[in-house]
Order: sequence, then C-alpha cells, then structure tokens
Amino acid sequence: MNTSAAGPLTGLLVADFSRVLAGPYATMLLADLGAEVVKVEGPQGDETRTWMPPVRGDVSTYYLGVNRGKRSIALDLREEADAAVARELAARADVLIENFKPGGLAKYGLAFDDVRATNPGVVYASISGFGSGDGRHVPGYDLMVQAISGLMSLTGDPDGPPYRAGISVFDVMAGNHAVIGILAALRHRDATGEGQHVEVNLLSSALTGLVNHSSAYAAGGVVPYRMGNAHPSVFPYEPLPTADADLIVAAANDGQFRRLCEVLGLPDVPADPRFARNADRTKNREELRPILVERLKERTAVEWFDALTEVGVPCGPINTIDGGFAMAERFGLDPIVDVGEGDRAVPTTRHPIRFSATPAAYRLPPPELDEHGAELRTWLTETPR
Repeated sequence: MNTSAAGPLTGLLVADFSRVLAGPYATMLLADLGAEVVKVEGPQGDETRTWMPPVRGDVSTYYLGVNRGKRSIALDLREEADAAVARELAARADVLIENFKPGGLAKYGLAFDDVRATNPGVVYASISGFGSGDGRHVPGYDLMVQAISGLMSLTGDPDGPPYRAGISVFDVMAGNHAVIGILAALRHRDATGEGQHVEVNLLSSALTGLVNHSSAYAAGGVVPYRMGNAHPSVFPYEPLPTADADLIVAAANDGQFRRLCEVLGLPDVPADPRFARNADRTKNREELRPILVERLKERTAVEWFDALTEVGVPCGPINTIDGGFAMAERFGLDPIVDVGEGDRAVPTTRHPIRFSATPAAYRLPPPELDEHGAELRTWLTETPR
C-alpha cells in the first residue's frame, strides 16, 4: 500500500486487531512515527466510539484521542470471507497487535503460530490483563488492575477509602511497553530476519510501574500504605498551602531545600540537625511542615512558583486540565496539533517525543468506521503480495 509517511517507521505495516485503550494508544504512537496502521474493527466498531460524553460533534473524544493516523476496515471474523481478508492482512503485516483474551484469535486462524506460518518475520504483540498463563481467563480492565496490583491501596487520604487514579494509567503504561517490545523485536528481526511473539500484560506493567513501592516490598519486605499526597521517603514533596491555593513543593535533595529556605527567608533552618538531611526532614516532617507553611502563606501560589522556579526549586500549581495545556503553551511545547483538514480536522494532543531528524507526523484524522474498507479489501484481495 502506498503511503506518504516520512517518519522513522515509514514502510512498516501494522495490523491493529486491538480495541479500547492500551492497543490503540500503542498503534497511534506507531502511526505518528510513520507506520501504516490498519485498524480492524468488528461490525459495531471499537467500543470507545460509544463512550460519551464528552463528544466533538457526535464523535466520542475518547475514541478521537487514541486513533489518529489509522485506516479503518470493519470485518466480522465470524464470517469466513472476512476472516480470510484478516488473514491476508496478517500475512502482509510487519507487526500485528491484538488484545483479545489469550488464544481468542486461534479460531479465526490468526493465532501467532498461524500467522507465523505464512509470515515468519511478523512481530506479533499481544496485550492482556493477566498474561497467557493461569490468568488468561480473567478479563483485563484498568480499574481491576489498579485494585489488584495495590495501586488503589496507595491512593487517597490515610483515613479514607482507596481511590483509583484519575486516568487508566496501566492501560497507557501497557501501551507504551508494547511499543518498546515491538521496536526491540523489530531490531531483532533486522539482525536475524526472524519475527517473534511479544507479550505484555496490565498486571506486570502495573507492578513495574509502582517502582519504589514495588521495590519496598520486593527488596525490603515493606508493604507501603496510603499517605495522601505525602511521599514516604522525601519531604517536602507534597502540596503546601499558600495565601490563595496549594502549591506542590518538591525539594527532593539538600541543595534544593537550602534554596527553598533562602527564598522563604529561613536561612537557619537547613542548619537545624532535625532538618539537615532528607532523612532527617522526612523523619521530622510534622515539625518542619508548619515552619514552611507559615512563610508560604505570605504570598500566592503563582508568586511562589515564579520565585522558586527562578532558583531551581521544583514546584508547581495544582491545575485543572486546561491549566495544564496553558502551562505547556507557556513553555513552548505546542501541546495541541490539528489532524486532518476542513470539517475533518480534529485537535489532538501532540506526540510526546521530539526527533531532530524524523519528527512525528499527523497524516490522518481518526477514521470513521470502515472508512477505508473498500480500498483495503481491494488491495488485500486483488494486489499480489
């Protein structure tokens, strides 16, 4: 299939049999980098097409947020003619990504071994909730994994109930891990000519993503607990009140703490043995907090942000999403890009990686269901491999 892409993954064909978030997020990132992504949907389309509000026009913004750069074909894999089209796509693909229950594509002749038989160089990526072993029968939803992994036990006030994170954090993390695995497997294929099966699951992504908390248990036998916005190992590293609003202060080392105290007019505090080192400050946080808060309440959060940033003390206001975009604009990050033209133009969030030679490109708006079906069927059934 001809493509006008000009990114680092130009020339790669990705057969996307995934839906909802983790897989579509991964394939969107690949599309941004030049890969030709064919989104295979069932007759009813990706579930996120119906996850609304909010909407842009009559289209779910959830769907729009993770599906730019793709071509859509609707196939009912229960129908042999459509399954044959899907198998032909898999036979031509450099990468196939799917998030069916483990083994769920075997009945359509689309399991890894089936695809490898006709396409030995394929990189076949599977995303599941709990792996292809004893957890293969358990459906994988981000909220479930936030609960099962322990994340929710860490989120919320110490005396309150556990909370989920405000986004599907492990779906996004698993999508990123899938991209890393795919790129590593493509590197292996470049060297050997051989494809392979790449497996990613949400629970493993969650456990590695819990980083210091996972290490506390694995290496130290410590089960972390809910601390609200406080950090178990660093202070100050949390919201602190100012004259008008809370300000995140993240003075994570001794130098940053000294500069914080200088700006606050507390030059003697870092010499106090109770507060001289991070371990001391963490141990004595209840004594240190009111000393800092007394000074922070003299100015507004924005005033402190400017003053502390000037001397290299990490801090920031607690924004709503619009404020986050505004801050990115202030820093010159140009966070919104338009994809498509005219009535089809869709504002989306910019790809997070900057390249000096092969920048991300935004070629196609999120597709309508089966928008490219006729074109793709013709290519797959009438054009030789």
